Amino acid sequence: MHAPTETTGHTHEATGSAIVTRFAPSPTGYLHIGGARTALFNWLFARKAGGKYLLRIEDTDRERSTEAAVNAILNGLAWLGLEADGPPLFQFARAARHREAAESLVERGGAFRCYLTPEEETALKDAARAEGKAFRSPWRNPDYGTPPPAARYVVRLRAPGDNERIEVADKVQGVVTTAGREIDDFILLRSDLTPTYMLAVVVDDQDMGVTHVIRGDDHLTNAARQTALIRAFGWRVPTYAHIPLIHGDDGKKLSKRHGALGVEEYRDMGYLPEAMRAYLLRLGWSKGDLDIVSTEQALELFDLEGLGRSPSRLDFAKMDSVNAHFIRLADDQRLVSLMREHAARRGLPDLRLDDAALVPAMAFLKERAKTLPELLTQFSFLLAERPLTRDEKTIKALSEEVVARLARLRPVLAAVETWEHVTIKTALDDFAAHEGVGFGKIGPGLRAALTGGLPAPDLAIALQLLGKTESLLRLDDVM
Repeated sequence: MHAPTETTGHTHEATGSAIVTRFAPSPTGYLHIGGARTALFNWLFARKAGGKYLLRIEDTDRERSTEAAVNAILNGLAWLGLEADGPPLFQFARAARHREAAESLVERGGAFRCYLTPEEETALKDAARAEGKAFRSPWRNPDYGTPPPAARYVVRLRAPGDNERIEVADKVQGVVTTAGREIDDFILLRSDLTPTYMLAVVVDDQDMGVTHVIRGDDHLTNAARQTALIRAFGWRVPTYAHIPLIHGDDGKKLSKRHGALGVEEYRDMGYLPEAMRAYLLRLGWSKGDLDIVSTEQALELFDLEGLGRSPSRLDFAKMDSVNAHFIRLADDQRLVSLMREHAARRGLPDLRLDDAALVPAMAFLKERAKTLPELLTQFSFLLAERPLTRDEKTIKALSEEVVARLARLRPVLAAVETWEHVTIKTALDDFAAHEGVGFGKIGPGLRAALTGGLPAPDLAIALQLLGKTESLLRLDDVM
């Protein structure tokens, strides 16, 4: 599924350079479904163009960043098949590079050292807010004064002039214009000389060669400030595409209440990775009247123009429908392996039958399942051990009259030479005709004897899948 990583193919329109995208999660929790969709869009866009898709772990929040969260992100991306081209870049490890970039900008006049005390800064910000203006530090003026000896300072961007305009030509939102007077002298280096998020992102994108920034529209307000900083450095501004966030089925911001789970939890709920990719693709991207788009199709069709401007809604019924589609398409041997893994993760008993028995059954039983747990349920009649446990309804179906009829049916089934559902069905129909009853008088009792009330397909198919020996033994158990 993974395309080559050579940087041939489509190029960035501004410079002719190969397309490079990045996914940049913060390791403060699991990889949630919105992050997974962002990763997918970046992966698809780069793969289709023959470019590079990179991963950056934005771990500058040292208090909340954890190794467990990093592993959850990497494992989630691996399960989805969205591994990056090369190892992840860890933002915190690049702090020295970020400081160097900020100090170089000071030397060029694009940034300045600010010696305001916290009290002075608060007073100036309050005054600016009262006038409806962005905060400007007096230290932006080179002639403002002499820094106090050994005073702590922060490094700030020298924001654009009040009459300047910052335009972000966004591929989803259109052209978004911000007046220079709306951008403050924001901090690049804190007083302990650690970089801020705004500085680190801009420097990392430049050093990684990122040409396209595809991310959630909660970052749209950052785009103008980052563009101002990029221009101060004299660097190329990447192409932006800010995608609407995913909402719950009630139209409100997605939360755990709606099912905003970690990607690995969807795996544990029994969804296939290819189904999740197809479902996430449709949460925010469309092409004509196509409904379910496979990854192979998406690698040919995906474009930024297909991204919608309205928030998408998480719909588990649709997710189930998409998953059912891909279960039907999946290789039977692979599904058996996935079913075994799923049973093990849930702490269920090992599937007692070998693949030789389970794989042929998959072709019949996967048609009735939307998830791996449902698939296991479909196999439960096959996996049950004799003597079967029978509920009250099943016991009631096995009356003396029914058992007597099953006793007459047993030699008929024993005489079937080719144990396939077509010949078995013929034998059952002939038996019903010989008994002078409709099959409705035979089916419920036979099903109760064979399955113990567990879900099962058409009886002739169920008999074929159980095998002749097991089928006859289950009939003997009720005699």
